[in-house]
Amino acid sequence: MKKVAFYTLGCKLNFSETSTISRLFEEEGYQKVAFEDQPDIFVINTCSVTENADKKCRQIVKSAKKVSPDSFVVIIGCFAQLKPKEISEIPGVDAVLGAAEKFKLLKHLKDFERQKETIICASEISNATEFNNAYSIADRTRTFLKVQDGCNYGCAFCTIPLARGKSRSDSIANILKSAREIGQTEVKEVVLTGVNIGDFGVQQGRRKERFLELVKELDQVEGIDRYRISSIEPNLLNNQIIEFVAQSKKFVPHFHIPLQSGSNKILKLMNRRYLRELYVERVAKIKETMPNACIGVDVITGFPGETHDDFLDTYNFINELDVSYLHVFTYSERANTQAVEMEGVVSKKERNERSNMLRILSEKKKRSFYESQKDHECTVLLENDVKDGFMYGFTENYLRVKFPYSEELVNQTKTVRMEAVSEDGSMLVSEAIGV
Repeated sequence: MKKVAFYTLGCKLNFSETSTISRLFEEEGYQKVAFEDQPDIFVINTCSVTENADKKCRQIVKSAKKVSPDSFVVIIGCFAQLKPKEISEIPGVDAVLGAAEKFKLLKHLKDFERQKETIICASEISNATEFNNAYSIADRTRTFLKVQDGCNYGCAFCTIPLARGKSRSDSIANILKSAREIGQTEVKEVVLTGVNIGDFGVQQGRRKERFLELVKELDQVEGIDRYRISSIEPNLLNNQIIEFVAQSKKFVPHFHIPLQSGSNKILKLMNRRYLRELYVERVAKIKETMPNACIGVDVITGFPGETHDDFLDTYNFINELDVSYLHVFTYSERANTQAVEMEGVVSKKERNERSNMLRILSEKKKRSFYESQKDHECTVLLENDVKDGFMYGFTENYLRVKFPYSEELVNQTKTVRMEAVSEDGSMLVSEAIGV
């Protein structure tokens, strides 16, 4: 029995796909092992979002070869689709598979016998038209369920359409089947994930089913306590979705909504499909229907053409928004994007300084949100995340809670009262009100 190990870089979508591919191996008789357990095969799922994708890939391949010098190393994922030739030249890499080929890895590589030259199976991204259903099962507390893949948007900074292809999704019926399978496990929370999940139902320019229909159907699946919607575009998060989540018993009041810039000038340069006024409306609607909702924000600093005044527009805009935390991305040049050809390049020093300012703002926003939840009753899902005699978990509105450790409480929910923000930034709670 050959042993196989997996390593995943990047987003929740990558984790769901790695987990599904690992199950395909197990179904064929392979033994899944940890990275350090001298596997015969390494499968490394890569990301292309950061400028360090190449460096990270090389580091992991080097580590794999140290652990198991005679192993067969396979690279898949977004970076593999974008740079197959470049990856094939990394010492120790035996095979590179693109977006259309990665789920057929066992078919393409068969016995995983090393060749004189690196095997490259990476066709044009136009061939990535099939939706491959996926969900993670490594964590019994939480699962990432893939509901959508690819993107039809043309944001000037983004390589994802080049790495994953056009927007596509499975039928609601098939996704419900996966949800029911998850519902029969110990998993308590499902995170819906994809590249552009609000575009669910769009395939090859033809609208089939809507995201709102999907969440309504998922809400009825037995055995799942919570659903969390991952990142969703503000122009696709309509009032009907917000209102449904507000009255749902399973979909939690937590939204992550990309903004990218608080300057309309920069939003237009980025080819975003909204202006900041729409973002204000979405935040106001959420807070009107769910006053204690948690709202996360993606923002990019140092985009070409972003002057100091443009950045201050973004800073002040976010400062005045009733949001809970930021994910700050420092702009980095990506090959084959529109932005790389744009004028008004911001120095890396300035990009980093702006990013630091927004990260400090994020900490202030998070602290303010946590402070606003004092004396509130929440339900926390406790995880096997233990440190110094305490275990941690998240409430429905994404407050990280600190609780005295008890093995029996792992993967259990407890209703607690928020007391104070601890030194590590989590919430201290009173004794459980109920279980």
